[in-house]
Amino acid sequence: MASTTKEIVSEIPNLIKHYKDGTVERLIADPHVPPSLNDPQTGVSSKDITISHNPLVSARLYLPAQNQSQKQLPIFVYFHAGGFFCSSAFSFYHHRYLNRLVSEAQVIAVSVEYRLAPESPLPAAYEDSWLSLQWVASHSLHEDDTCNNKEPWLADFGDFDRVYIGGDSAGGNISHNIAIKAGVESLNGGVKILGAILSHSGFWGSTPIGSEPRGEDFEKSLSYLVLKFSFPCADGGLDNPMINPMAPGAPSLAGLECSRLLVCVAGKDELRDRNLWYYASVKESGWKGEAELFEVEEGEHCFHIASDEVTENVKKMIKRMADFLV
Repeated sequence: MASTTKEIVSEIPNLIKHYKDGTVERLIADPHVPPSLNDPQTGVSSKDITISHNPLVSARLYLPAQNQSQKQLPIFVYFHAGGFFCSSAFSFYHHRYLNRLVSEAQVIAVSVEYRLAPESPLPAAYEDSWLSLQWVASHSLHEDDTCNNKEPWLADFGDFDRVYIGGDSAGGNISHNIAIKAGVESLNGGVKILGAILSHSGFWGSTPIGSEPRGEDFEKSLSYLVLKFSFPCADGGLDNPMINPMAPGAPSLAGLECSRLLVCVAGKDELRDRNLWYYASVKESGWKGEAELFEVEEGEHCFHIASDEVTENVKKMIKRMADFLV
């Protein structure tokens, strides 16, 4: 009798399996939730929109409740966590998190639903995120200029002199790469990125640093497995500049196209030392902007998203980011 066991091409144990027949099995629960008008906890309204049909890129938009005076609000383009292979802009955790942040910061948020590995390995997520930022920037153009699908929340309430990007984990990595790309290519309407939030960013490299695991343990670390899985054809492997911004030959960090930078780290996060190195490298690069560091010593990786309780550390984290988004 023929075996019915499907052949696995690649996997991250206990998280995801990619089979030879092309099917993918994601083993972690991250349920999608619908958008809502006037969230009962925060009053924030949200809705889903399509940015592009080819490739298919969508987003969830958020508008705070207190915009009674119809004032112009900062715009925060957000890239979600999930190792480039899981989670969603429409997931319960990210939806809850952005409701909290948008309410605290009083910003319009655009949470990008980029394509995921292994169906669409990196650099697909970078391409979708850049396309999304360009779409947001296009709303700064006048009505007689080209913008195929203007979104009223952005066109009516968005302040395009205060455009921010940011993300957690994989989203922090994406934010770095978008800021580097914006230093080379212009955004629609001449829009500039005012600031970027890189939180617990998914950077790695071929050589361990600081407290990162050594030897065989290094190749068993979650960050190693995730980036090998999500970017299997990376030129230079784990020292590809999109994974390791401090690798030899990587674009100068002085080229980051933003005026302000907030790097957030957590004391119990495997990625902490890599992110501290990134922060120090930006400061030493000759970059002309203002860099800030925020650490929650007792925090674990993306605790502010995953925590079911609004702890004091979660409050501190969200307030620090909200204070940055001004």
